[in-house]
Amino acid sequence: MIEKNIKEMKKTKAKQQISERLSQFKAFKDKTEREWFSELCFCILTANSKASTAIKIHEELCPDGFCEKSFNQVRDVIIKNKHRFHNNKAKFIVAAREHMDVKKKIQELVKQEGQKGAREWLVKNIKGIGYKEAGHFLRNVGYFDVSILDRHILNLMRDDGIIKEKPKSLTRKTYMEIEDKFEKLAKKLGMSCAELDLYLWSMKTGIVLR
Repeated sequence: MIEKNIKEMKKTKAKQQISERLSQFKAFKDKTEREWFSELCFCILTANSKASTAIKIHEELCPDGFCEKSFNQVRDVIIKNKHRFHNNKAKFIVAAREHMDVKKKIQELVKQEGQKGAREWLVKNIKGIGYKEAGHFLRNVGYFDVSILDRHILNLMRDDGIIKEKPKSLTRKTYMEIEDKFEKLAKKLGMSCAELDLYLWSMKTGIVLR
């Protein structure tokens, strides 16, 4: 089902939309430290919440608000946009300021330890970031070799028989096992993980979001 649908999608405007989105992600490498940090905050906001409201908050606070506003000010913007977990999300964003040099750190780690090594650092050091969110951040700043196993992707993989069932929780071990299957599918289709993710997201939702 997935392979057939992707072949059909490549005949539509989705192919161009996905290509343009990937180009935008690649261009992120030239953006500032503050813009990278703002993107990290966006990915903190997306955890267990709607991407659409996270985008609205990001538009309002990017980049200086994420870097400078108080906990209360960040929380109030989150509440205003009816986003979930406003206290925790604001707390995580303020705490993440310890790593405002995230661009420099990630670029160094990718060179030394690869993209998965950089992901491990993010999960270990940034509160509110798990493997899915870390992969999301890396993809959005131009690194395409890690997966973003959200519910839409997991549902499609289950429906296609790639995994037996959607896991109730994603431990590190389970994430890695499913990611291995995801990587094999991407390789079979001649795609990066990032490109496959965008096709699957579009297939499930009808849109190509960041």
